[in-house]
Amino acid sequence: MYNTTVYVGMDVHKESFTVCAYTVEADKASYFQKMEADYKKVLSYLDYLRRIYGEAVEFVCGYEAGCLGYTLYHQLTDHNVNCKILAPSTMLEQRSKKRIKTDKRDAELIAKCLASRSYSPVHIPTQQDEETKEFLRMRDDHKLALKKIKQQILGFCLRHNYRYGSRHYWTQVHIKWLRSLKSEGLYSEILTEYLLTYDALTDKIERLDRRIEELASQEVYAEKVKMLTCYIGVKTNTALSTIVEVGDFHRFATAERFASYIGLVPGEDSSGPDCTRLSITKAGNRHVRLLLVESAKCFGRGEIGFKSRELKARQAGNRSEVIAYADRANERLRRRYYKMVLGQNKKHNVATVAIARELACFMWGMMTDHIA
Repeated sequence: MYNTTVYVGMDVHKESFTVCAYTVEADKASYFQKMEADYKKVLSYLDYLRRIYGEAVEFVCGYEAGCLGYTLYHQLTDHNVNCKILAPSTMLEQRSKKRIKTDKRDAELIAKCLASRSYSPVHIPTQQDEETKEFLRMRDDHKLALKKIKQQILGFCLRHNYRYGSRHYWTQVHIKWLRSLKSEGLYSEILTEYLLTYDALTDKIERLDRRIEELASQEVYAEKVKMLTCYIGVKTNTALSTIVEVGDFHRFATAERFASYIGLVPGEDSSGPDCTRLSITKAGNRHVRLLLVESAKCFGRGEIGFKSRELKARQAGNRSEVIAYADRANERLRRRYYKMVLGQNKKHNVATVAIARELACFMWGMMTDHIA
C-alpha cells in the first residue's frame, strides 16, 4: 500500500485524451493511455491507478486551458477529483530548436508541472460570470461581422466606380447615399442584399447593447461597472467584460502582476551584460488586452484635464474618492500620451500600448481599493 500523491497529466483534444501518471518518488511518467474524450474514461483510469497505488493515494489532475473550457474541470470536481487548469504561457517548457511534440510528451510535461508547481492555475469563474462572458463575446462576434460587411460594401462600390464625395463613411448621409444608388441588373440586387445584412446586424447589436446594460445593472456587477466607467474610453461593455474575464482582482498581488497577466508588459531577451527589450508579451487574456488598447486610444483625443459631459454623467453617483482617483488617472494618462508622441517622438501605437498598460494598473488599484 502506497500513501503518496500521483499527478495525472492530461493532454486533451476534442476527440481524445492522452493521460499519464507521475510521482515525485519515481521521477518519471508511466501508465500512458489514450482514450475517448469522456470524463468517465478519466474516472475509470483513476480507479485503475488506485488499484496500483492503493486506496490512500491522492490524485492531482490537470490539463492546459484550451478548447474544452471549464467543462472537464467541472465534471471531475463534481466527482471529488482535485483538478487544475494550467495557463499555457506559465508552464515550464523544454527549450529546444528540435523539440519533438507528441500527445504523450505533452501529458508528461503537464504532470511534471503539476508536481513541481511550475505553472499558474487558470481562474475558474462563477456560473454567472461564465454566462455573462459568453454573451459579451457573442456580441463582439456580431460586431466583427458588421465590420466585415461594411468592408464588403465599400469594396463593392469601389470595384464598380460608385464614388462617395467624402471620407466620412457610415454616417447617416453616407448610408442615405448608398440607398440612393441606381445600379443595373444584378448589381442592384447585390447592393440591396448587402444593405439588408448591414441593417440586420446593426439592429441586433443595438439590441444586444441594451441587454448588456441590463446585465451590468445587476447587483453583483453594478457598483464595479460604475467605478470602472469613470475612466476615459471605458464604457459599460469594456467595464463588464473586464470584470467577468478577470474575476477576482485580488488574486494579483500588484498592479504589475495584473498587467503581466493580460500580456501588456514588454518582453526581454538578456544574456550577460546585454539587455534587449522586446515587444509586449501578448500572454494571458487576449480579450481584455484588446479592450484596454481600444480604450487607450481615447486618451489621444481632447485636452488634458477636460471632462466631457458624457464622462461626467458616467462618474455621477460614485464616491468622491473614486472620482478623484479616476480624474488623476485620466489626467496623467492623457498628459503621458502627448508627452510620448509629441515630446519623445514615439509612434502612436507604442504610446497607446504604454497607456493601456498604465490604465490596467489603475483599474487594478480601483478594484482592489488602492485609491488612496
